[in-house]
Amino acid sequence: MNGTMVEKKNQNTETLNTAIKTLEEIVVNPSTPKNIKKNLSDLLTELKKPEYSVSVRAANAISILDEITQDPNMPSYVRVTLWQAVSALERIRE
Repeated sequence: MNGTMVEKKNQNTETLNTAIKTLEEIVVNPSTPKNIKKNLSDLLTELKKPEYSVSVRAANAISILDEITQDPNMPSYVRVTLWQAVSALERIRE
């Protein structure tokens, strides 16, 4: 791997970690509905699995988050925060 590829990989990992932190904040927030906490906890488990590349994990997470944000009972602050995580994940490229 050349320096640029290593740098990109590190950048992707940092971006993934930022998204994970954002999602973890939603999970620990006492006002987040239980069903959303459960879905996000499951998603966090998947995001942290090293078997898949960072970009594959990000793409899968974006798809799942898109479904989660469709919940009509979701508080607006949770939806906005989830969109921030999606935005971070969308910046991850191979």
